[in-house]
Amino acid sequence: MGTNVPDWGIASEMIRYEALQAKTILNAVKAPSMPFDWSINPYRGCQHGCSFCYARSTHTFLGEAADDTFQRHVFMKTNAAQSLDEQLAKLTLGGRRAVKGGIAIGTATDPYQQAEGKARLTRACLEVLSKYKADVSITTRSPLVLRDLDILRNMKSVSVNISINTLNKTVWRNLEPSTPSPVQRLETVRQLNEAGVPTSVFLAPIVPLLTDGGSDLQEVIHAAAEAGASFVMPSIMRLSTREVKYWFFHCIGQHYPHLTEKMARLYERSAYVPNDYKEPVMDTVKTLLKQHGLSDWDNRRRPAEPPVQLAFSF
Repeated sequence: MGTNVPDWGIASEMIRYEALQAKTILNAVKAPSMPFDWSINPYRGCQHGCSFCYARSTHTFLGEAADDTFQRHVFMKTNAAQSLDEQLAKLTLGGRRAVKGGIAIGTATDPYQQAEGKARLTRACLEVLSKYKADVSITTRSPLVLRDLDILRNMKSVSVNISINTLNKTVWRNLEPSTPSPVQRLETVRQLNEAGVPTSVFLAPIVPLLTDGGSDLQEVIHAAAEAGASFVMPSIMRLSTREVKYWFFHCIGQHYPHLTEKMARLYERSAYVPNDYKEPVMDTVKTLLKQHGLSDWDNRRRPAEPPVQLAFSF
């Protein structure tokens, strides 16, 4: 199966890459609400540059700014596969039994961002995970995941989550300046499912006043159903830290200044929107999912937000 070069959004800044030697790559996730026990992020920083990205503030852990430096200075864990192999060998007693607990790839930064095209760090990690028969889930916004279909087909247990929050081209380019187009992401959902790799859509984040309208939600959910998504997981945007909130409103001020005041009122007291806003939106989503014959999240395993929004492990 061939794949086309992704239709990336507009990237206006030069990207600087820096090699990073990771002591460990497999991180234990202790939160009981999480539907996985381990996380892997081969990159720190993300070229996609999504304005709402909750992980932006983690760049400060490396002494970097949490502004657009997050997408212009990307750290690559060049020893990711080697480190992962060493950790799994210890966890599985030399590989004599499968590692216990699900492993999520891409909980903080996209494992298939542009750098992966040449660096192939995620692919190398998948090869290791396949050897250890690990239970793996991948979250991404990129059709580049199709490149690794040969590995995915042969893994013991794997699923993919494709994040799509709008089909509006203007909103997409304004909020996610360097991501592949939503249309290509939907085609990725279709191709993966047809190839036997269970693939869902993360309807995330739903951005208040921009992607939360009934017609907008209907468009994405209908497209997800047409693409054969195994389920849809909705999540309303949260602005988790001061740095994330500052950068998001910086972007909104540039592209949608008329919405700044209304949106600020929604987030003035918390990282989350108030329940009186949230509940009607989620009710609309549930109604649309039912209309299109789609299940939503598994309530027995579902965290408060999708894993891509919550897991800060690096």
